[in-house]
Order: sequence, then C-alpha cells, then structure tokens
Amino acid sequence: QVQLVESGGGLVQPGGSLRLSCAASGAIFSTHPMGWYRQAPGKQRELVASITSGGYTNYGDSVKGRFSISRDNAKNTVYLQMNSLKPEDTAVYYCKDFFLGAWGQGSQVTVSS
Repeated sequence: QVQLVESGGGLVQPGGSLRLSCAASGAIFSTHPMGWYRQAPGKQRELVASITSGGYTNYGDSVKGRFSISRDNAKNTVYLQMNSLKPEDTAVYYCKDFFLGAWGQGSQVTVSS
C-alpha cells in the first residue's frame, strides 16, 4: 500500500515562489505516472501537472510557463516548483499516484499580500 506525504506549502506573496514535495513509500514509485491537483474553496479539484515514469510532463493551461513538475526516483519524490504565484493559485494541493489511484493528504498554498 502506497503512502504519499506532501510538504512545502504555506503563505507567499503574489509573485513569489514555493516548491511542493510529495514523498512516496510502499510502492515501486519509479514506474508510476504521478500528478499534482489542486482544489480551491467552492471549486472542483483540477489537474495542475502530471509526469510519466519517463519524465514526460503536461500542465494545465492556467499554470503553463509558471509551474514545473519533476521527479527524483532515487528519493521516491515528485516536486512541483511554483513561480510567479497569483492569488488565484490559492488552494489545497494534492499529489496523486495515477497507477494506484492513491492521494496524498493535501498541502495548503495561500497567495496573499
């Protein structure tokens, strides 16, 4: 059974940066496609970015050019680098193991001055 633990969220001013981490345990992480989702209050959960086992990436339109997803299979960790943050990026961010359908517990990101 896989466990996903996110970290790195917090409060940041508009234009700032944060890096989220998602550490996986209990599974063969390196072969699994992974992704980051977010859910703002009153809105549906949306896909932010995804990465295949081979490193192919895909991004939601609202974050293209600002966010970057990456993975370190040796550390069983996937990252989401978020730059040029906007107030509308405020949400709880979740990582997901697409192969197992497993979710992390979520990490709050708040962008506010």
